[in-house]
Amino acid sequence: MPRSLPTPLRTLNDGLTDLDRRLFDAVAESPSPLLDLTMRPLSSAADHSKLWVLIAAGLESSGSLSMRRGAIRGLATLAVTSLVVNQGFKRVYPRNRPLSDGVPLSRLRRQPTSNSFPSGHSASAAAFAIGVGLENRNAGYLLAGLAGAVGLSRVATGAHFPGDVLAGFAVGAGVAIAGARMIPPVDDSRILIPGPTTEQLDPNPDGAGLVVVLNPASGDGTGARVADELRASLPAAEIVELDADDDIDSIAADAAARADFLGVAGGDGTVATVARYAIGADKPLAVFPGGTFNHFARDIGAATVAATVKSIQDGRVARVDAVWLNDDKLLLNTASIGAYPEFVRARTRYQRRRIERPTATMHAILKVLRNSAPVNVRIEGRPTTVSFFFLGNSVYGAPSFLPGRRSRLDDGVLDVRYLEDGHRNATTRLLSSWISGRIRNSKVYRELQAPVVTIESDEPFRVAHDGEAGELYTRARFRVAYRELRVFGKSML
Repeated sequence: MPRSLPTPLRTLNDGLTDLDRRLFDAVAESPSPLLDLTMRPLSSAADHSKLWVLIAAGLESSGSLSMRRGAIRGLATLAVTSLVVNQGFKRVYPRNRPLSDGVPLSRLRRQPTSNSFPSGHSASAAAFAIGVGLENRNAGYLLAGLAGAVGLSRVATGAHFPGDVLAGFAVGAGVAIAGARMIPPVDDSRILIPGPTTEQLDPNPDGAGLVVVLNPASGDGTGARVADELRASLPAAEIVELDADDDIDSIAADAAARADFLGVAGGDGTVATVARYAIGADKPLAVFPGGTFNHFARDIGAATVAATVKSIQDGRVARVDAVWLNDDKLLLNTASIGAYPEFVRARTRYQRRRIERPTATMHAILKVLRNSAPVNVRIEGRPTTVSFFFLGNSVYGAPSFLPGRRSRLDDGVLDVRYLEDGHRNATTRLLSSWISGRIRNSKVYRELQAPVVTIESDEPFRVAHDGEAGELYTRARFRVAYRELRVFGKSML
């Protein structure tokens, strides 16, 4: 019968097989005293996983929680991998062991009788090393080197082709990764936050007892639309509309004194002002998104008027954190020093000239880039020069100098991130560390999370907060008021 014509797949298989044999000959027949001395004992030590069981016992007795978890995960991953290799792959893909004629006698071992593909020793080594490394990174690095040496020993002693070893590593790694998806490793650095604090009030279908302080000019006229929606949805609610000359503090204080529930519609600055009086009266606050960005309203699940109305009608209240600046100014979202306050002030000046917000924003950015200067401060007593400083109420997204959104508003910490000035090639170093995902190791970028943060300086510095340009300080002490504010909404808790 004529031999079938070669196909691209057969050609590839033949080429890989030939390469595999050549690599085997190069390693197994290498006249190396070091290989002669170490490979046979190492390969024997890994028989029946004796080496890994012994190491696991050492990790278990180390006293480190992560090492103990690593020992258990490593052995469990090894056991599953052995089952997959011996009862699966070796039965599906039979392959003869390599001929060991050229292997030095000092390394040669009695050949196993099972199929050669894949290497069970290599699969177990990779499974154990990666399993341990998922729980303790440093131990994983050390064991990865040992696992690689075990794989090499299987070739050097004539037990496997290099392809068998690589396939074994792949199987062991795959089982370890699959195990991590099924049972995620413990993150010892993760902050464990108590469950949300909620309360259930009586249903309130028409908004009885609700007094809403509303700024009709906020959000470029959004406030007026919110007023119309509120009158239609909550007819029993009282709406107090602010005029340009009104004293919002006195109006908010009066509303809090006579209301059962306090409401506010406006930008984040207006919301923070009214929230102060809601805290003082210990009354739930209903936040209606009437500003431009509505950061706080979105994060408590009140992104629309309808969402807040539904929470009031259902009587659903949650407690969230607030932040006090020097114990007299309330913040709900963020504060910053350095370039950002100057940006806010410049944008406000441009908008007062009746320039549209997007255009005003662009002009402000260009002005700040040209003229802003770093600020010399002491953060928790540590002298530094900052070009950008961000402080958030609760943790904002992943590490970055451009923070994302909050996933919680009740974790009890301040999220501080800043850029230090004065480093050589600071911009290049910052961008490279950001792109590579190693920004926390950058010398330019700093961060900390704490319930209290104090910033001091010999010269006054401006603190912007919740979208407002803010005031000048020589000492700014930020303190979290843990779950002090009661809000209507399905908050991101």
